[in-house]
Amino acid sequence: MSDTELLLKPKSEPEPVRRLEVFTGAGRRRRWSSEQKARIVSETYETEETVSAVARRHGLTPQQLFGWRRNARPRVGKPACESRAVFAPVVVDAARPCAAVPIARTHTVIEIVIGSATVRIPAEIDAMTLQTVLCAVKAAT
Repeated sequence: MSDTELLLKPKSEPEPVRRLEVFTGAGRRRRWSSEQKARIVSETYETEETVSAVARRHGLTPQQLFGWRRNARPRVGKPACESRAVFAPVVVDAARPCAAVPIARTHTVIEIVIGSATVRIPAEIDAMTLQTVLCAVKAAT
């Protein structure tokens, strides 16, 4: 709109025609099934079209389609030990004291066997160090 259109005009001049858009329907928010998302994302990799062109054809914004592509990628660089929690069997051996040998004071130690690796953990270790060690052992085995 130009600045001359904003000035007051006498009633004898007709009003300029203005564009008016009417949106019908339930609104712009839509729900996409996982199958629909996967099909649209695969189109971006299979065709020579740009992501923006595929998004436009399906009535999406390019940002939304790029987000779907990012979510569809496999997670790379994520530490292997953060994938999920697993349980391991614990074996407790009862120590039998021998009367002939004096019992020395020992510190409590937890022993974890992962594959061919054995990790002995003293009781005073902090959780962050333990997590780092176990992730490294799991990644190496």
